[in-house]
Amino acid sequence: MHVMKVDPRALNENPDRSRQTKSTPQADLLLLATIKAVGIVQPPVIFQQTDGGNGYVIDSGHRRVRQAIKAGLEEIDVIVVEASNDNGAMRSIVENTARDPLNPVDLWRAIERLVALSWTEEAIAIALSLTVRRVRQLRLMANVLPAMLDHMAKGDMPNEQQLRTIASASLDEQKEVWKANKPSKSDPRANWWGIANALTKTRMFAKDASFDDELARAYGIEWEEDLFGPADEDGRYTTNVEAYLGAQQEWMTNNLPKRGIVAETGDYGEVKLPKKAERVYGKPTKSDHTAMYIDRQGKVQSVVYRMPEEKKAKGDAGDTDVAPTARPDVTRKGLDMIGDLRTDALHEALARAPIEDDTLMALLVLAFAGMNVSVTSGASGASPYGSANLGEHAARLFNPEGAFAFDMDTLRIAVRSVLIEVLSCRSGRSKSGTVALVAGDAVGADGFLANMGTEEFLSCLSRPALEASCKDTPVLPCRKVKDTRAALVEHYAEGRFVHASALFEPNAIKLANWLKENEPVAEDQDEGDDDQVDHADESEGEEFDEPFREAAE
Repeated sequence: MHVMKVDPRALNENPDRSRQTKSTPQADLLLLATIKAVGIVQPPVIFQQTDGGNGYVIDSGHRRVRQAIKAGLEEIDVIVVEASNDNGAMRSIVENTARDPLNPVDLWRAIERLVALSWTEEAIAIALSLTVRRVRQLRLMANVLPAMLDHMAKGDMPNEQQLRTIASASLDEQKEVWKANKPSKSDPRANWWGIANALTKTRMFAKDASFDDELARAYGIEWEEDLFGPADEDGRYTTNVEAYLGAQQEWMTNNLPKRGIVAETGDYGEVKLPKKAERVYGKPTKSDHTAMYIDRQGKVQSVVYRMPEEKKAKGDAGDTDVAPTARPDVTRKGLDMIGDLRTDALHEALARAPIEDDTLMALLVLAFAGMNVSVTSGASGASPYGSANLGEHAARLFNPEGAFAFDMDTLRIAVRSVLIEVLSCRSGRSKSGTVALVAGDAVGADGFLANMGTEEFLSCLSRPALEASCKDTPVLPCRKVKDTRAALVEHYAEGRFVHASALFEPNAIKLANWLKENEPVAEDQDEGDDDQVDHADESEGEEFDEPFREAAE
């Protein structure tokens, strides 16, 4: 290697140079002004001709040589190096990349030149500090129409997604689309979005397939590699949509769970459940059903739903020849009177009689099992169209001989079971209202809430609410709502997210209104007794609580 002075007009252009794309006129004028002012700061690199000539070939610095000629310089300094076996192919790539990154088209052409000189993809990747996957991505440009490549070399490049779509199409398809979307003189930029959209084919990915390789071969599915996708994901795909969906359908049919069905989808990809079915978002039970379906992306999805209890048919009237019953000992009116007397006595005993705490809790369970109590339960196993069966919980408190006897563990289980049947935060008839929130707050139910960082729940949030959910997470709001939602779903895949509106803390205003509506009121005083009226405010609270104080003593 040595430095010498040469006439720039005597140097030969290198036809195999890496940067084939022409520079902009503004860049050339700026370089020309710099050369006129201070000369060439970095000398061009040249080497001796290898085809038997006595001249020199420019290895790097073509623009500097051209602008030096325009500046009228008679001689310039150059660096003379030995000609390499590949005619300076790799050296040209490295030198140009270090100064200003090559556009993808020039880089692809340079890589193809190296491959023709027996360079392997692995060696090229190491020399250029690229991944082998990136080298293979660039080599896909060999599948792009030459006319498109020439236009891309001018600096008008599609984005990576559009380039992937174009490279995946056949040359005949590209030619037809390019002919219809070729840039004009009035609008020299290509409509890459329209071109890619016209060449788009539906892709079904192997990562979304539930079937195995054996079923894929049976349906004639051949996977192609998506080299533009993330490197750490399975990028295999097929455009044979019909075969893919057929394999998914067969897998669903062969893997239906008990009480499962294959459901259809609507125009917008939503699952169609049987009539009167209610979708279950919480924990499923053994009596629930499962509907499996294929979504718009070709994935097999499943949802749990619950059917209403079938109404029992009324029994037949039976034979009309029934023997007349004997007259009861007590008439209907007498039974009504007994009922009134019993109720008064029962209420008096409940108010005044001494009752142990465990017996009191047991009686509460027993009361909920009464015939006059109808609870629309929100429990998982209960029908949303009927009443809870509280009698089975009360029956635990009786021994085999029919006596009202129990231990504390049995009592606790019965009380918890009744509370589960009665208290509900579900929408509809089974909603308990504010009292359920108070109960949940009292027992720490917030800690039992399931992860809400799912696609299904997050799709119910508005953009402001979704972006507010990114607080205290590494997830940043994206321009598209679906991208923000996908990032949150990925972040909480192994964690737990609970939206603030789902917490059990009751609304202070609603709780105050409920307390006001249900405030205990003492019995009215006798209007004719002036002394009692004068002291009603002072004594009514004490008189109201007096029976219960006696019972406690």
